[in-house]
Order: sequence, then structure tokens, then C-alpha cells
Amino acid sequence: MKKLVLVMMIFILSFAIIACEKEEEIEEVTLTVWASELDQTLTRTLADEFIEANKDEVKLTIEIGPQSESTAADSILADIEGAADVFSFADDQFNRLMEAGALQEVSENTAAVIAANGGATSGSIMAATKNGKLYAYPMTADNGYFLFYDKSVYTETDVQTLDGILAKAQADNSIFTMQINNGWYLYSFFQGAGLSLSYNGTVNDANWDNETGVKVAQAIIAMAEHPAFENRVDADFSAGVANGTVSAGINGVWNASVAETAWGENYAATKLPTYTLNGVQTQMASFAGYKLVGVNQTTDEPYWAMKLAEYLTSEQAQIRRFTAQAWGPSNVAAAQSTEVQASPAIAALALQSQFATIQNVGGNYWSPTESFGNQIVDTTLSSTSTAAEILAALQAMVQGIEAAPAS
Repeated sequence: MKKLVLVMMIFILSFAIIACEKEEEIEEVTLTVWASELDQTLTRTLADEFIEANKDEVKLTIEIGPQSESTAADSILADIEGAADVFSFADDQFNRLMEAGALQEVSENTAAVIAANGGATSGSIMAATKNGKLYAYPMTADNGYFLFYDKSVYTETDVQTLDGILAKAQADNSIFTMQINNGWYLYSFFQGAGLSLSYNGTVNDANWDNETGVKVAQAIIAMAEHPAFENRVDADFSAGVANGTVSAGINGVWNASVAETAWGENYAATKLPTYTLNGVQTQMASFAGYKLVGVNQTTDEPYWAMKLAEYLTSEQAQIRRFTAQAWGPSNVAAAQSTEVQASPAIAALALQSQFATIQNVGGNYWSPTESFGNQIVDTTLSSTSTAAEILAALQAMVQGIEAAPAS
């Protein structure tokens, strides 16, 4: 009996030693994630799920910090090595981050990530690709704009044209709004007219300063001078919808809940309207914008950072992010889910997508377009301006857009 007990004790002790050794072999990894202020709660939940799912393979500690996607590049480029291992950012910052060497190439499960987001030619993948290589994980495909409207004021026919919208808003004594002193929205008129804007990674190229550009500017001026139009920034658009003075406006999904709350069953959304250009109805274009998740090229843990980034942007994560924040998915399966398809805002984005282009512009685009828009808002450029005066303003804007970046 003593021998048997001794053998059993040795066996138990050996098993315990093996178990301890196995436990000691589990790697310990600490990762830092920067996510939008709005996305903190869900990111924390997803990170905890990721920790639990991988606990037998790695002992993870994941720290979450707030960082706006719109200013992420500024914070990251200020200290790349001190920045988060994983971070979300708006796609218009992709080139800056790439040029600075801040983005780790996606080398884990790359083909599956590309396929899940619509393939190599989809907008979200193209927005995250450089020289045929993927450098970020698409998280949303909703950073675009479309038309919100109140169905108690407008019919589906009214909202097909800018003329129809303005006429009905005037009859209703309400307001149609967009922000024309913002290059993001101003682009819709020029691109819709077939004019071009491109960026080669160093400088922009635009051909807006010509006869067609003058006619586009005159159309914008005509809209700006209409009594039913007001130029409004985001906050003023939301306030007007909430207090009933705004019955339609061009904006994005981040204000969908404001419109839905204010208009209730009359809440509706659709593609951008056509506008009258030299007597012809011309479809307004738009930028197609995406939120992306990148992995810091200087991270000490590229494998786990990539695995985490993939999890944070997975199909289920995108559906849950839509439920929590109404952010539109880039993941094809998520976008086709029942929850997402029921959203008027996401349906409107889908309609507008055929007239949208990837936002790929250099930093010198924004200030000149804002200045040009301000000249219309403050009536420096008006319906009394000559074609030569308008052309001069366009030439000054294009010169600024195409200026080489400061060294």
C-alpha cells in the first residue's frame, strides 16, 4: 500500500510539474489600442472577448485609449514608436501614415480579410492598399454623405433634383442645407460635372479652372442664393433637424439618429440629387470614405496585433458596431445582414456608392476649397460676378490645391 501511495504521489507531482511548466510557457503580451471616443465601450468588450478566446495560447493584456479617427495621424506621427500597437483612423490619412512608415503590412490571413471586404477592387480594400499590398483592415464603409429628408415635406420625386428640393423647402418655409465651404462636400459638384481631382502621393492635380468649372461655380452660387438654402456645419444641421427648421440636408450616417428621432416615421434618406448645370440635370458625386484599423509597424508584437485588428474588424464586430453606433459595415456579409439592410442611411449610401470615389487627396486640398466656398458664402462671388471673376477665383483655388507640400 505504501508503495502504491508513493507511486501515486510521484505521478501527481509529475503531472503538477508538467502543468506548471506548460503554464510558464504561455507567452505574456501587452497591446495598446487607440479607438474613437464613441467606440470605447465596444472596443473594450471585443478586446476582452479576444483575450478569453486566446487564453490557452497567450496571456494578453489589452489597454484601450481614446483617439479620434480624424486626428489619429497627427498623434501617431508625433511619436510613432510611442503610439498604440493598433489604432483606427480615417482613410484620408492613409497616405500620410504610409509615407511615414507607420503601417505594418497585413501578412496574417490577408486573402480572407480582402475577400470579406469585397475583394481587391472594392473601395474599402483599395483605400487600404499601396503597391498591391494591404496595410490596414477596413472597419466601416460609411464615411460618405447622402441626402436626408422629411417625407412629410418631400415626395420621392421632389428629392431627385436640387431644384425640386429647393422649391418644396421654400413652399414649406423650411431649409435645405449642406456645407459648401468644406472641400469634402464642394467636391460633389465638380466631380459630378466630370472634372477631375487626383493625388500622386506628393501633390494634387485638379482641372476645375476652366469653362466647365465656371458653370459649376455658377450653379453652386445659384443654390447658395436661393431663399430656402443655408450653408450649415454639422452641429447646425443637427440643431435645425431637431428644432424643425431643416427639412432636408446633405450629411452623413453620424447624424442618422438625429434625423430619425426628429422625423420619426417621416425619416428618409436617399442618394444625392441632380443639379442643373448649363441647363442639364447632372448627378452630384461624393467622396466614399472608410474607417480603417492599422497595426503600428514598430509594434513588438506584430502577430498578436494583427490578430486583434482582424478581430476588431470582423463581420460580427462590424454588425455590433452598427447596432451600437449606426456605423455602416465594409464587411460584405455584415452589410447584407438584416439589421443593416433595415437602415435608411445605409441604403442611401449604397445608392450613392455608384457615384462615389475614394477620398484620395493630399493635405493641400482642404484650405483652398474652404476659401473658395467662403467666397460664395460671404457673397464675394455672387450671381453678379462675371465669368472672368469666377475663373480667377477658380484658378487661385486650383493653384492652392496643386501646391507642393511644405518641406
